[in-house]
Amino acid sequence: MSTSPQPIRLARVITDALAPAYLVMGILLIVGWHSTSSWSGLGWGLLAALFCGGIPFAIILLGVRLGRWTDKHVKVRSQRAIPLSATMISVLLGVTLLVLFDAPREVFALVVAMIVGLAATMVVTVWWKVSVHTAVAGGVAVILMQVYGLTLAPLTLAVAAIGWSRVALRDHTTAQTIAGAALGAAAAAVTFSFLR
Repeated sequence: MSTSPQPIRLARVITDALAPAYLVMGILLIVGWHSTSSWSGLGWGLLAALFCGGIPFAIILLGVRLGRWTDKHVKVRSQRAIPLSATMISVLLGVTLLVLFDAPREVFALVVAMIVGLAATMVVTVWWKVSVHTAVAGGVAVILMQVYGLTLAPLTLAVAAIGWSRVALRDHTTAQTIAGAALGAAAAAVTFSFLR
């Protein structure tokens, strides 16, 4: 692995630009729009994005500011329990609102797939520092392929790039990034296709 400044700078850009919160919010808007092909679907996606990405990311940033966590990617495994639990609570609240107000089926299925992926990641994180970045990216890629077809298969290259960035920054091992991608993709594929 090269430690020259150029690859490390690129790895940092990829890690930050394709952070889990951004991917979650982005896919919710895309699938929200797809669910109705109208502004109402986009509104549902926005509501879900608030609870699944916006609020959790705000909690993480607050924790960093208060010195509870080392950084916005929560690199230290022992620090992950609280932000992951807070994320789960926020996502569960979001899915409750989606059910109560009769959100489109695809948006609901996507949020439940996120819950399943998050729960699986939380279980693994208890004993191993699996990559949340690649778990989310793997899930996003699989769901977008389910929604728009295999023409989006090249998204797997983005998942690989995210994995490379996490290893290059020495935040994860190759095995942790591959396991994260597989875990996220499997949770998304099964849950989303079943509930959709």
